[in-house]
Amino acid sequence: MNLHEYQAKELLQQFGVAIPKGIKVTSQQEAIEAAKEVRHGGPWVVKAQVHAGGRGKAGGVKFVRTIQDVEEVSGRLLGSTLHTHQTGPEGVKVHQLLIQDGVDIAKEYYLSCLVDRSTKRVILIGSSEGGMDIEEVAAKTPEKILTLTIDPTAGVQPYQARDLGFKMGMGKKEVDQLVKVVTGVYNLFVQKDCSMVEINPLIVTTDGQVMALDAKVSVDDNAIYRHKDTAEMRDPTQEDEREHIAHEIGLNYVALDGNIGCMVNGAGLAMATMDVCKLHGGEPANFLDVGGGATADRVSRAFKLILSSSKVKAILVNIFGGIVRCDTIAEGIITAVKEVGLTLPVVVRLQGTNVEAGREMLAKSGMNIMAADDLTDAAKMAVAAAAK
Repeated sequence: MNLHEYQAKELLQQFGVAIPKGIKVTSQQEAIEAAKEVRHGGPWVVKAQVHAGGRGKAGGVKFVRTIQDVEEVSGRLLGSTLHTHQTGPEGVKVHQLLIQDGVDIAKEYYLSCLVDRSTKRVILIGSSEGGMDIEEVAAKTPEKILTLTIDPTAGVQPYQARDLGFKMGMGKKEVDQLVKVVTGVYNLFVQKDCSMVEINPLIVTTDGQVMALDAKVSVDDNAIYRHKDTAEMRDPTQEDEREHIAHEIGLNYVALDGNIGCMVNGAGLAMATMDVCKLHGGEPANFLDVGGGATADRVSRAFKLILSSSKVKAILVNIFGGIVRCDTIAEGIITAVKEVGLTLPVVVRLQGTNVEAGREMLAKSGMNIMAADDLTDAAKMAVAAAAK
């Protein structure tokens, strides 16, 4: 689950990281009042709050000096659609802004915290090249990317933060402040079950203060049940509508660009199903894991999700009947097809307990349901059906 910049900064501030003064607004009048409260006489920064990077290049971050400029920029951004390199051609709608103090910047740095799966450790990444895409820095000047691996039993230590700061080129006064920032970022990452905490840029102001000028926080969905306060920060307007519906009803769904709707139980099996579709010339329209309890109700909801995409021309159902028997799954598929009035071709591959009974039920259903013996046959049948 991604958070907005203003939410990320609120969390960072709770963990002792300094941030510029800023206020979230949802209307032009609120923007004017917030600007007066944030700073008397300007300058300010008006920042679109969307779940996408590259806002500045796309016109979503504006430095302004007068109240009239705040009014004009906020009126133009609110309700607009922002297109960045991360949003795709459809863009994302701007529903809220952050009116932030226009602080004077002396130097920009980069700092982030994430899990390195190769070392099975939380790592901190720092760089003297803040304010730029970190991928670009890594590609052009990899020596400027510094990595700090944290021992989970000890946590981040002050000497590690100081060493990182000096290697990034900071002076003693800034390094002393960086210790608090690094500690706060690490504690936020661990205590809130984050998958990423990024500050870009981490700035030093002209009067020597170290603070987070911009921030991104992503929270692990699998742990969100432990953090009710963080869960309430979810913004469904920034998510794919189908993915949000799937989240609400307990399905794992990711929209893709193909024309073969996939319904599978188990994330690994779902990935394999998509791979086999691609292998035989097809393009999956989605990743959809209905989980172990593939009941009639869940299958029906899954069909409705798949059919919400106009791109889908055929549906491939690949279910392993372990926890739930294949005949029960077949009954659920037949019920769901009837309920949603499905007219598209459906290819079903069942395997597991009572598989023969399940296949027989599908064959006798009298519906446009094709049973396949194995995944390869199922994928070929689905690709052929989608091409018609």
